[in-house]
Amino acid sequence: MLDLGGTQSDGSSSSPTGGSMQALMKRNTVKELLTMKRQQVRPAGFGEAASSFHGVPDVDAVRLALFQKSIYSQDDERKFKHARFQPSSADLFGATENPDRAFHFAPLRHPQLRPEASSSSSSSSSSPSSSSSPSSQVKVTLFHWQIQQEERKVERLSAEQLNMQDEDGDTCLHIAVAQGKRALSYVLAEKMRRCGDVDATEHNGQTALQIAAASDQHLIAGDLLRHGARLGTRDLWGRSPLHVCAEKGHVATLQSIWQFLTETGHHVDVDVLNYEGLTPLHSAALSHNAVHKDSRTLKDPCEFMLRELERKMQTYAQCIQTLLLMGASCEARDLKSGRTCLHMAAEEANVELLKIFLDLPTSLSVVNAKTFSGNTALHVACSLATPSPGAVRLLMRKGADPGARNAEGEFPSQLAPEGPAGEKVRQSLKGQHVSR
Repeated sequence: MLDLGGTQSDGSSSSPTGGSMQALMKRNTVKELLTMKRQQVRPAGFGEAASSFHGVPDVDAVRLALFQKSIYSQDDERKFKHARFQPSSADLFGATENPDRAFHFAPLRHPQLRPEASSSSSSSSSSPSSSSSPSSQVKVTLFHWQIQQEERKVERLSAEQLNMQDEDGDTCLHIAVAQGKRALSYVLAEKMRRCGDVDATEHNGQTALQIAAASDQHLIAGDLLRHGARLGTRDLWGRSPLHVCAEKGHVATLQSIWQFLTETGHHVDVDVLNYEGLTPLHSAALSHNAVHKDSRTLKDPCEFMLRELERKMQTYAQCIQTLLLMGASCEARDLKSGRTCLHMAAEEANVELLKIFLDLPTSLSVVNAKTFSGNTALHVACSLATPSPGAVRLLMRKGADPGARNAEGEFPSQLAPEGPAGEKVRQSLKGQHVSR
């Protein structure tokens, strides 16, 4: 029997025919070239294609090498695809919840952005190729990079185009804010601050800042304030941005406004009245009352609805506390009936809201405040169709006077309804303990 080297198994030599020998050598040469080519491109770590003997490659080993190479190529391609930058929806539309995410790009041209320079990981002398790369890079956030992109898009807009309004009176800044595109809003506000009006109003009299407040775009609201947007503007209903945040429970935007005022020291009239004669604190108290009423009157609510109502009440409570920190006054009265926030909380026997106002250091100056008809908060709490003894006792512990008379000369006890509920209230007014 012949081996591939042309010798018999018993050691004697034998000469094969010329044609078969040439074909065999040709086949072996092709296999060797193929094996050498695979070995050149095959990564380190994979087994070499084993030869059977006398340097001739084994067919099964070559197939194994080809299979390993195909698997490596697929894995490498898969890893490369995952390593590519996949833009999120926030990257595409210009808004991001994490503006501090760092990337390395070219230096910024914006005058207000001063990113700090960081040294490069390798010096120019470390490798021959480093001479063509910059010796230092600028560390910027994703938001700053988005600003660069938007600046290139709008750099040719004229002042006339910036201030152009559509049929609804919206400028490009209104639309960018409504769509939540923070980077674009930032760039447009900067340009409109220089050659336009950042407080331009649309058909409802709303500025871009009021649009941001209505949609709870707290980051955009902060950017607009830093570009000169005014807090004192009003829409067709006389609402300021503070009113809008208080009505809708947008505590994030409200806190963003408070942070801006704290950082800059700007003064704003927190007790500004809308056309209904209400301050932002009044609006927040009425909104809290509405949710409190729903939680009491809702029939057979599911667990999800109860959690949602509780979340809303906590949100409005945070709005009220933020307004109080901003300097809102509990003594401010509405223009229609002269009610304070304490009167409004007593109208729904809202004990949680009463506690917020009565725990303030200035509660003694407002606990016996009277409306235009002479009613105190205790009068209001006692006159409810289903009065709450807990609300009455809380008011009395904080200094409410049960002997106060209204404009009709009536005491709070005289306004309590007949029946068991009214009797419990009258006992509470006399100082007797009544179980709820």
